[in-house]
Amino acid sequence: MFSYVKRVGVPTALTQEAPALVAAFVIAEVFYKFRSFTLECAAFLVTWYALSWLQSRILGPRGR
Repeated sequence: MFSYVKRVGVPTALTQEAPALVAAFVIAEVFYKFRSFTLECAAFLVTWYALSWLQSRILGPRGR
């Protein structure tokens, strides 16, 4: 993540990742009740990655 933010800059990284980040946070908060911080954190990160991937597939690399 550090390399990505360094390469594209903070404002660009925020605008590209914010929708997927917020959606993943809401999904994790509502649905993930594993009673384990580690499992919930891992599930959140996987969800964020999947939503970000889906967003990039739908919008394309230049649509972000």
